[in-house]
Amino acid sequence: MTGPVPDRIVDIAIGYMGAKQLFAASRVGLFTALADGPRTVAEIASTTGVSEKITRILADAMNAKGLLDREDGRYSLAPDAAEFLGGAGGGVDLAPFLGFLNEISYGHWLQFDKTVDTTTPGDLQMDDARWGTFMAGVMQYNALHASQLARGFDFTPYKSMLDLGGLSPDFAIGALKANPDLTVKFVFTDMSTQGITDALAANGYTDRATIEPEPTETAAPGGDHDIVMVNHVIHRFTAEQNQAILANARAAAADGATLLLLDFFLDDDERQRPIDALHAGEYFVIDGTVVYPESEVRSWLDATGWRAREVLSLPGSPRVLVADAV
Repeated sequence: MTGPVPDRIVDIAIGYMGAKQLFAASRVGLFTALADGPRTVAEIASTTGVSEKITRILADAMNAKGLLDREDGRYSLAPDAAEFLGGAGGGVDLAPFLGFLNEISYGHWLQFDKTVDTTTPGDLQMDDARWGTFMAGVMQYNALHASQLARGFDFTPYKSMLDLGGLSPDFAIGALKANPDLTVKFVFTDMSTQGITDALAANGYTDRATIEPEPTETAAPGGDHDIVMVNHVIHRFTAEQNQAILANARAAAADGATLLLLDFFLDDDERQRPIDALHAGEYFVIDGTVVYPESEVRSWLDATGWRAREVLSLPGSPRVLVADAV
């Protein structure tokens, strides 16, 4: 067949089918049932308690998507599924994130038509249980980002880090693990203090960190740090607030210091990086927050004493604008 074909359009249009089957497979324990090796449908069904009919549907769907391999009627985990879904691979377990997508995000996207027509976010309708699912998923996704950053960036040359305004201590803890000579000052909102304290204690880093609770948009941490992290901050604030945050970050940095600015960005390449564009819709329909164009963010850096050096694309995660203090 020559000429255009409809495969790509159909694949996008039915993408929700694969997503829902992935969520279900994770929820019923299909991936963990295969952690010890290949199994038949009957063996998986016996372990998960799901009917063989549904087990076959889920296993075949995950095989079609490449997350399971199949040979002689036995299914096994593909390497990425073993690492991030099987529970025994050593990677970040993405099951809580899939739970958030299934129980919170997916249903919320059913309001997206109204958001498109009115330019207003949907109504989350949260109670304590849903907030628990929301935060567990979001923080686990942050843990993935932090692990990918620790793999993709060399923290060993630095001595003094400022972690400004983030949501998760995992990024700085990854840096502390990579560099035994590093100390960190956390300047987060006061609601994050207990979580940071617990995470530092659990990892044995209490004596290498300080915590200064301050509102992110007005915090002026000061200091003479040689590395500054601003993770998952800018999509939560206006352009004016973000310039103030970056200016305060620069005031707390030594000349020549490094800035790691992690978030999703809209780019100007011939083909937009998909994960960033999809999160632009996710963030807006969830709570009206904004994924900004990278070009606009670079203009804020220029205006606040930073010079962009490079962009790191983290697998399955946001990008990182790396900049130098000038």
